[in-house]
Amino acid sequence: MTTIGERSGDQGTVTTTVPARLDRLPWSRWHWTVVIGLGTVWILDGLEVTVVGNIAGRLPEKGSGLDITGAEVTGLAAALYVAGACAGALFFGRLTDRFGRKKLFLLTLVLYLGATALTGLSFHSWWFFTFRFLTGCGIGGEYAAINSAIDELIPAAYRGRVDLIINGSFWIGAMGGSLLSVAMLDTGLFPANLGWRLTFGLGVVLGLVILLVRRHVPESPRWLIIHGRGDEAEELVDAIEKRTAAETGRPCEPVDRNITIRQRESIGFLTIARTVFRDYPRRSALGLALFIGQAFLYNAITFGFGAILTGFFSVPSGRTGYYFAVIAFGNFLGPLLLGRLFDTVGRRPMITGTYVLSGLLLFVTAWLFGRGVLTAGTLTACWCAVLFFASAGASSAYLTVSEVFPMETRALAIAFFYAVGTAAGGITGPLLFSGLTSSGVVGDTVLAFRIGAALMTAAGVMAGFLALPAERRSLEDIAKPLTAADA
Repeated sequence: MTTIGERSGDQGTVTTTVPARLDRLPWSRWHWTVVIGLGTVWILDGLEVTVVGNIAGRLPEKGSGLDITGAEVTGLAAALYVAGACAGALFFGRLTDRFGRKKLFLLTLVLYLGATALTGLSFHSWWFFTFRFLTGCGIGGEYAAINSAIDELIPAAYRGRVDLIINGSFWIGAMGGSLLSVAMLDTGLFPANLGWRLTFGLGVVLGLVILLVRRHVPESPRWLIIHGRGDEAEELVDAIEKRTAAETGRPCEPVDRNITIRQRESIGFLTIARTVFRDYPRRSALGLALFIGQAFLYNAITFGFGAILTGFFSVPSGRTGYYFAVIAFGNFLGPLLLGRLFDTVGRRPMITGTYVLSGLLLFVTAWLFGRGVLTAGTLTACWCAVLFFASAGASSAYLTVSEVFPMETRALAIAFFYAVGTAAGGITGPLLFSGLTSSGVVGDTVLAFRIGAALMTAAGVMAGFLALPAERRSLEDIAKPLTAADA
């Protein structure tokens, strides 16, 4: 129930039970609609990134229909995609906090779909570069809009596992992209100038299906309350409760917790920045550590995995996609099997454990690689073990920054930390690791592994001191809204 206090124009003070009512809901088919409508875009991201990496060898070939070099695909185009993701996250993250989750998670998906379709129609390198940048903008905006919406709609008891599995689903797309590229680049099936275009077209088809489902995902009632639309929030939560009760056969339990909010149409950027970095410096330090640690560990392995397999183990370049599919499968299993423990065992021990354990396992892998006792298969098995834990840890980084800051800053906070992590992984990482993993010198690759392992382990140790026991707690308990009457 929402009661309205004094009002001034469109502003007012409301006392509401909406957050508590959302958090105490039992899991239902309605929640699956939210997960499918919002979360499956990560599959598209994984598909997108992997496909482009795998077609890098096809595009420079004669007859591809595009005048571009391999270095431009893996260098300039990749950098523009990363730059677009960073810019899109920050730009759309701010708009998400100001104009609502639903408007932005629809807009960013439409941008992604349009840019991906036009990438597949590329006739010149500048066209390809332009729409790789815009595709990145759409994906970056998705991360901010989707993570904030999911956390505000999913009950507190399930928030951790759902967030981890959704973020981990990136690797389903990566696995599919690896296998898809093998077929699409087979000139016995498709002409050289068509197969790579069809891979982008398939991403558009999948995105359109997601868009149809996403239309039925509502605006966040929490956002509506804060922005002076309390009546809409009440009607929406009433409808969700009725649907949930009908689907589960269990009436919704009454709640006795409320929060009083001073409604505001918008909150200034400087207020948000001061809140994140001045009022929550420990949480900000934790977010940066988690994102940078996982970015460097992943780049230490995945950026040069193809060069390592072909250079040290003579794996044909056309078969590296199969190895990557195995690694991707291990990445998805981590969040899938460990996600529940983040809600039961707790955030701090699980974040610390997954980060430190993955770092230590990569140190062991570096030692074994340096001794020359690994084969392509056993190295892949080692990578799978590392990334099983690292993937759960990396997904928990997104969970952490989406739940430890106030409601009004949530999307922009996600955007900022995502942009920093993406820049570190997509810009600094390749600059650091490209020479090391492609030099053909065993010691250089060992050093790359050790750098990634050290930063991941250090982030885990920081989490042991700074991570919050946020499991099964309301978002408003973890970080009081800036608009709370007693804030």
